[in-house]
Amino acid sequence: DPVPHPQVIRPEPCGACGSRIRFGKAAVKCRQCQLLLHPKCQEQCPSPCAPRSHQHAWPREGVLADFAPPTPPLVPALVVQCVTEVETRGLTETGLYRVPGAEQLVREWKRRLLQAGGVLPALGSVADIHVVCGVLKDFLRGLKEPLVTFSLHPAFLRAADIPDDAACDTALCHVVSKLPPANRDTLAFLMLHLLRVSHSPHCKMDILNLSRVFGPTLVGHGSANPTPLAIMEDTPRQCKVVARLLSLPPDFWRGFLGTEQENLVPT
Repeated sequence: DPVPHPQVIRPEPCGACGSRIRFGKAAVKCRQCQLLLHPKCQEQCPSPCAPRSHQHAWPREGVLADFAPPTPPLVPALVVQCVTEVETRGLTETGLYRVPGAEQLVREWKRRLLQAGGVLPALGSVADIHVVCGVLKDFLRGLKEPLVTFSLHPAFLRAADIPDDAACDTALCHVVSKLPPANRDTLAFLMLHLLRVSHSPHCKMDILNLSRVFGPTLVGHGSANPTPLAIMEDTPRQCKVVARLLSLPPDFWRGFLGTEQENLVPT
């Protein structure tokens, strides 16, 4: 539902092509989702777009459960939508999740998705798939506590340090099952997604590469204000946790998502 928008006061990225709409230039803005576009990019405007329902707008930051749907699997719509978009058109991209997307577009799309709440605007108009990856990572990093939670953080690190593979797997499965349901379901959903990324020869992102990228994002630190020493000591251990989680059998993760997993993401 684009309407002509007066001149741009500050340079903003176009929601379709990502390049800046320069100061003083005309633009069109969608009346419903507030998407700002170059007039020439109007045709690429995702339609129908999602009206903004303020009563369902998500918090700016919260714990994962604040974003989860009321019925299982308890995976936030933003996570499902980013993963679906990445699996639809990103599995042929080299360096998926490692190559950064344009920071300004990542911020803009994350803001738009969080403001939309219930019905999310389509991500099909985001030309660069690395921006979608950036939104997902930024969302997970911006939570009040990491996906593995502060209280279970030490248990995850301890379990991943067990030298015997079988004992390590058993301990990790046990700790995963103690997570709050939304965290557990979302972790399962993300692990199955990252396994699919690791199996794509085009992406060149094996389990080690993915664990380096997602260690800080998913495992993080044991408190909101870690000391410099904790940050230094945690980093290699975070990666180890994610690498070990990715080596668990996929059926373990599928067990948390049940048959609904099929509806969450294209196979």
